[in-house]
Amino acid sequence: MDRGVRKVPFGYVEEKDSHSGKGTLVYYDTFQDVTEQQLTHAAALAKARSFAKLVLYPLHEETARRMWKRPIEPYYMREDRLFDWRRESGEDGTITVENWEGKRKKYTPIEAAIRHLMDVYPQPLFLYVSPETANAFASFNSFEEWIGRLRLIITVPPPDAHPNLTKYRHRWDADEKS
Repeated sequence: MDRGVRKVPFGYVEEKDSHSGKGTLVYYDTFQDVTEQQLTHAAALAKARSFAKLVLYPLHEETARRMWKRPIEPYYMREDRLFDWRRESGEDGTITVENWEGKRKKYTPIEAAIRHLMDVYPQPLFLYVSPETANAFASFNSFEEWIGRLRLIITVPPPDAHPNLTKYRHRWDADEKS
């Protein structure tokens, strides 16, 4: 909160900002196979649930390689595609492309990424993930610690949910409209 002294006329009532929702929706994905319709749907979901920000968090190649063991496009190509989509959508104020992993240029554990996101963006934090990412996250030892601090929104209900996802079913929602 800004602690500077401000002078305002008598009777001034501060108008609420239309973008002042609560919390942050973080789309945590590689964005290699994500279409523009899926990105538009994520933006609509963030607006419908009154989130202050939608953060697009593209994963570095090393992170994706360790999580799924499959080839992936270079980081800068996927990031450029996200910047182009954001510019075309016209919602520059509420949509952010987080390039922290691009600056690190190496494998970033999901725990470090979440810690960074919690330090930078307004809370509560919601991760918007695919079923594969949710299962991978649930398989980590630190999942039980982190699921208490954030919530998951999974793009489609996972057909073969990890036992930890089943155990913490009350901490995630499935977005069936994507």
